[in-house]
Amino acid sequence: MTTRFKSVGWALRASGLCLPALVLMAGVAVSEPASVVSRRIEQFTSDPDQRIFGKLEFLGGLDLSSSNSLFGAWSSIRFRPDGKHFIGVLDTGDWISGSILRDDKGRLSGLAEVSLSPMLDRQGNSRTPKRMMDAESLAIRDDKIYVGFEERHRIDQYPLDGFETAKPERSLPLPFSKKVLGSNRSLEMLTASPADGPLDGGLVTVTEESLDEDGNLYAGVVDGPQMGGFKVVRKDDFDVTDGAWLPDGDLLLLERRFKFPSGFGMRIVRVKGETIKPGALVDGEVLLEASQASQIDNMEGLDVIDMGDGDLRVILVSDDNHFLLQRTLMLEFRLLP
Repeated sequence: MTTRFKSVGWALRASGLCLPALVLMAGVAVSEPASVVSRRIEQFTSDPDQRIFGKLEFLGGLDLSSSNSLFGAWSSIRFRPDGKHFIGVLDTGDWISGSILRDDKGRLSGLAEVSLSPMLDRQGNSRTPKRMMDAESLAIRDDKIYVGFEERHRIDQYPLDGFETAKPERSLPLPFSKKVLGSNRSLEMLTASPADGPLDGGLVTVTEESLDEDGNLYAGVVDGPQMGGFKVVRKDDFDVTDGAWLPDGDLLLLERRFKFPSGFGMRIVRVKGETIKPGALVDGEVLLEASQASQIDNMEGLDVIDMGDGDLRVILVSDDNHFLLQRTLMLEFRLLP
């Protein structure tokens, strides 16, 4: 999330209208359950008959809320191989895990088994200042979890087994200098490339609004034999907030824009996988663009679920910034051929 919008949330916290910041100071060292209330979203726009938007079909969504004050500020989501259970990070420095529920027609109907856990720093401390644990991106590869942080820019590695109570095992070198990274505009997207693809399973990161002299986003392959920086074309003030790979090796990028007075905008862009390599300047095809007139908010997380037989689902989640006028949404689309 960029500084210019975060300032809205910070102003509300300072005025006492947003309470989770006080909860963060207290801190807990163990996971705690969160009972989540789900309100169904049946249509994406005011037209109940429209289901196709660009190259995606809207399948439904959820407006989520919880009495647990830590719930919200959702930055990234990754589904486990069963396509049901997920792990995510909140930008308050917390893990979120749980599972999705579906009705008898296969539509999203709610969340279950939701658990929130404070992330531990290298010293094993929880509830450290937000500037130290501003978690924005997440990747799972083999038996490890990788988390991208902004402000104190780094990618930390955690064990997948027992991640809720684990300290980071190490920090990975970045494929570009930290000097090019904006304070609240850095490691917004992190994902593990396909193991059998041209990047040999290397982690890929794209920054939110850290720009070169031509206005392109800094990005890079973090590790593996293809390690090195590349750039992503930035258009129309949209910034990358997450991404996930498709079975054919292409990369979907979630992009967000915020402007007064029009509010939030969202794009999903498809980048050809073979174009992503060190030294490249990559661009992609816009599959979907939506404005505040649609059922969106501050969309920050994206993942892909392969349901089999060519049925690819795109799941999006939003970061409500613990702001009274925003929502935590989970939206589901089907990628059309």
